[in-house]
Amino acid sequence: MNLDFKGRVAIVTGAGGGLGRQHALALAARGAKVVVNDLGGARDGSGGSLSAAESVVAEIRAAGGEAMANGASVTDFEAVQAMVQQAMDAWGRVDILVNNAGILRDKSFAKMEIADFRTVVDVHLMGAVHCCKAVWPHMTEQKYGRILMTTSSSGLYGNFGQSNYGAAKMALVGLMQTLALEGAKNNIHVNSLAPTAATRMTEGLMPPQVLEALKPEAVVPAMLVLVSEDAPTRTTLCAGAGSVEAAHITLTQGAWIGLDAQAPETLAANLRQVLARAGDMVPESGAAQGSQEVTRALSHLAGKA
Repeated sequence: MNLDFKGRVAIVTGAGGGLGRQHALALAARGAKVVVNDLGGARDGSGGSLSAAESVVAEIRAAGGEAMANGASVTDFEAVQAMVQQAMDAWGRVDILVNNAGILRDKSFAKMEIADFRTVVDVHLMGAVHCCKAVWPHMTEQKYGRILMTTSSSGLYGNFGQSNYGAAKMALVGLMQTLALEGAKNNIHVNSLAPTAATRMTEGLMPPQVLEALKPEAVVPAMLVLVSEDAPTRTTLCAGAGSVEAAHITLTQGAWIGLDAQAPETLAANLRQVLARAGDMVPESGAAQGSQEVTRALSHLAGKA
């Protein structure tokens, strides 16, 4: 697998600190020119300053790499378009987009204000949508692109107090699924990464010894593989503390319950079979669900004929 990024141009959002900073430094160290994007706000998204992004750019340049700072908020589509154009004007292409920018506004759903739900979705989901939309025509034209969504175990599996964050993070997996299908013909690969890392976003949530094990650097290898020239597509990797796993959305074999008035009772009686994991699969696209259902229905009807 080719993990050399010489000649490639990467945009990393939320790269002023934490995971984003590590991603930017790693890509630059392997030869990529990097746009270090960071609004410079607080953990909840308030405020803003370009100093964090400029500090990372200085680190990259001191190590002999090429980088530029950008302070656009990913929630501002026009600012994001200008950021992409800035990269195009300077370096002529955009090969890699790492959607890393994010905020936290944790509360139990009962206590959460709708504004805090909407703001988190706007940053994580719509921020990624804005960035993908801005780079998409350039990647399509050059017949090459690598896009990485930052999802989370909170989205994949749930986490108390993070209904807003979890909803946004799972939505990014759905975005990945379709963009990977639509981008395939133009060699645009789209993947997701669920990191477990100690950053400003997780301060105060874990004991010190756990935080020490969960260094952000441990997530970087998975990022590099998922945005590399030989990267897979429609793949979700989970990474942290030196381990990497893959997460899949699977479809069980299920059961045919019919269309008659007793279908609800038939389902209730066969629910264990419907839920059984034996023989489950990862569909190639959403159409596979309908195909499986129609095939089973036609098979049942043919058996009655």
